Amino acid sequence: MSAHDHRTHATRVAGALGGAATIGYLLPALAGSRPAQFAGSPAPISPRLRALLGVEGTTASGRGYALTFDDGPHPEGTPAVLEILAREYVRATFFLVGEQVLRSPALAREIADAGHAIALHCHRHRNLLRLTPRQVREDLARAEEAIGVHTGCVPELYRPPYGVLNAAALRLARARGWRTLLWSHWGRDWEARATADSIAARVTDGAGEGAVLLLHDADDYSAPGSWRRTAQALPRVLATLAERGLSPELP
Repeated sequence: MSAHDHRTHATRVAGALGGAATIGYLLPALAGSRPAQFAGSPAPISPRLRALLGVEGTTASGRGYALTFDDGPHPEGTPAVLEILAREYVRATFFLVGEQVLRSPALAREIADAGHAIALHCHRHRNLLRLTPRQVREDLARAEEAIGVHTGCVPELYRPPYGVLNAAALRLARARGWRTLLWSHWGRDWEARATADSIAARVTDGAGEGAVLLLHDADDYSAPGSWRRTAQALPRVLATLAERGLSPELP
């Protein structure tokens, strides 16, 4: 999927499928995130439904905030983010892509060695609604193997590309004992029009205790160079949350 597709995916899928087409696309909103068609306050979800689906959008403790990065490792974006996190003594969670791990195995290991949490995103960055159950199983198996071999970590957290889930992914995540974690706030940092100011403002807008923040340390599936704006925004994000008295936590 091209960078342009990634930037407009949420809006286009919403328009094409509609709210009743599948629960898969609605899960990000149900779990408390804010995709394009649900801009504004997060959509409510009952604790019972959240438990039934096995999907989370806040930290397990309900305290502090969790900083998460998708789509890496990236040879430029990931080191830039790691440098800032080390300087600020903040640990984050990295949802890794198997094919990117194979391209930069030493960098994947560096993330783990720095004390950050290693989580599973996918092997190839594709919309699960376009995949068969067998393709989903194969993709996640390849990602799990690549991540395990090159980081020495066994992922416990899972987040699908675009936050889009289907029944096969939900079943597999449960069978593997993975917690499926989406997010409560995002910076829309993959967009070509995003700026450091807009990213910092969006990802912290209303963020409080238990927030899970979504950013990207790579541009392989986003606007070229988007990681630079994310890295520029990151110190502002950390400073804003510190001013609110929030502490970083692993989810």
